[in-house]
Amino acid sequence: MDYQRVVEQVMSATAPHLGEGTVADYIPGLAMVNPKQFGFAVATVDGEVYSGGDVDVPFAIESISKVFALALVLSRKDTDIWKRVRREPSGMAFNDLIEIQLENGIPRNPYINPGAIVVADQLLADTGDGVAALRDLLRAETGNRALEVDSVIAESELRSGDRNRAIAYLMASFGNMRNSVELALDHYFRQCSFNITCAELAKAGLFIARHGQRADGSRLLTPGDTRHLTALMTMCGTYDGAGEYAYRVGLPTKSGVGGGLLAVVPGQCSVAAWGPGLDAKGNSAAGGVALEAFVQAGHFSVF
Repeated sequence: MDYQRVVEQVMSATAPHLGEGTVADYIPGLAMVNPKQFGFAVATVDGEVYSGGDVDVPFAIESISKVFALALVLSRKDTDIWKRVRREPSGMAFNDLIEIQLENGIPRNPYINPGAIVVADQLLADTGDGVAALRDLLRAETGNRALEVDSVIAESELRSGDRNRAIAYLMASFGNMRNSVELALDHYFRQCSFNITCAELAKAGLFIARHGQRADGSRLLTPGDTRHLTALMTMCGTYDGAGEYAYRVGLPTKSGVGGGLLAVVPGQCSVAAWGPGLDAKGNSAAGGVALEAFVQAGHFSVF
């Protein structure tokens, strides 16, 4: 596969769409980002990286961190996380409260905010410092030993996080929080605030493409757990746009409101796109165009 040619085709297809969408201005730290920036990177399982555009510009990982946090929780063989969060698409907004009330404090899946808060709470209970555990994983997989939480974004998350507080306190009222709400939310907000580049994100996702094997050859997840991780990315990873992504892109994908997208071609490569402008579902507008062009150029859909 001529990945560089594919990347060039992706960049050409995406160029007319740069700047489309709206940045997530409800988080002050994200409102300042130039929406016309765009990067695209492919990291292959044999260690090559092919890229175009603004691939070395750091951006907030936001909800893409949920994939890595869940992987760390699943790596503990005695985890009971599936008693605390379900594995079904929601069909509701990613920060919806009504579903939590109706379903007795159990979130539909780990990639919407309620489920991700439960996962962050579980990771904190498992490790004592979920942010450090996530940081160490991202540093090891990207090779960037300086990768760190962006304090400005973290503070923005904290100040604009009242709805997430409402979600967490509602779940706590049903007995589905193991740490104090404020401590768990502090970890959740900081988890979403890591700065990462497009090239680094593609490398970070390679353990998923390698069926759970990390960059150093050790195993984070079993092939079965990795399959479960990617199934959830496909069903739930792009909020209530997941059905459209399955139809248009056909790859396990996770988005973040920082404009990032992480997609995986199992056994072949990990793909990252970044375009800060978001569509109506909260997914990168330009990034979605790029992933669709990538799949068409290389016939990568898993379907």
